[in-house]
Amino acid sequence: MGNLDLLVIGDCNPDLVLGVNAGPEFGQVETLVDEAKLTLGGSASIVACGAARLGLQTALASLVGDDAFGRAQLEGLADRCVDTTRVVVDPKVRTGLSVILQKDDGDRAILTMLGSIGELRAKHVETAIAAGARHVHITPYFLLTSLRRDVGRLFALARGAGATTSLDTNWDPEARWSDGLDDALGEVDCFMPNAEEARRLTGRRSVRDAASALAERVETVVVKLGAEGAYARSGEEEMSVPAPAVKVVDTVGGGDSFNAGFLAARLSGWPLDRSLRLACSCGALSVTATGGTAGQPTMDEALRAAGLDP
Repeated sequence: MGNLDLLVIGDCNPDLVLGVNAGPEFGQVETLVDEAKLTLGGSASIVACGAARLGLQTALASLVGDDAFGRAQLEGLADRCVDTTRVVVDPKVRTGLSVILQKDDGDRAILTMLGSIGELRAKHVETAIAAGARHVHITPYFLLTSLRRDVGRLFALARGAGATTSLDTNWDPEARWSDGLDDALGEVDCFMPNAEEARRLTGRRSVRDAASALAERVETVVVKLGAEGAYARSGEEEMSVPAPAVKVVDTVGGGDSFNAGFLAARLSGWPLDRSLRLACSCGALSVTATGGTAGQPTMDEALRAAGLDP
């Protein structure tokens, strides 16, 4: 399978992060913002950057346009040691964009123009999967409107090549919370929603009940709880771990950095408790800087923040 530890499949688009505490208002009302920053974005891209920062040999399989946003993404990924040779550049599509309205209290609203995110198809990633990797992670399921019907088949292809698999849905803008997901989960080794996503996917009110329902279909379920840490079920094991206390600057990408940490730990053969602690550390440190990648830690930094021995 070569030397690739992790293949991440999904979105590759910049984030325009705006610091706002009022508005915006329609009716041609002008509202001032406190900050504006264009950062490397896309859940899949952020996971890939976080994993590479932790020392994994990581590649991204995605689709971008031949435009300024696409070129900026590819340059930023390469700077962070992510292999971008599996990213398809198509001049007929426009690279997607997310505009993130970030409040001082950490709450946010997200406006996304799908563009290339919704145009990513199985034909763009099948060769990358067949080439082999130890693990294949796909995110964000619900935004990959042209790919999601094939996610189960793609995971089966990855497993056939000897890889393990993981999935993160992120939010469903269509509020359907299904659309073929059951078929995909049948080929998933680790499912990684946040608490609200887990509740909406299962109709259960408590995190434990939601995780129990999901664990009937997936071997390992990891539910991200933000500042409260994480809860996981894997086989007969279940546990909660806290997150390190940090000064929050920007929560964008925190869950994706958590995912990168958990995958890096599991690919190193670590037990569930240690894996969760590293993941919570990665997620917490990532929110101490603006954008999804600027605060991502090295393995040594993440271990120290988690209070773990090397």
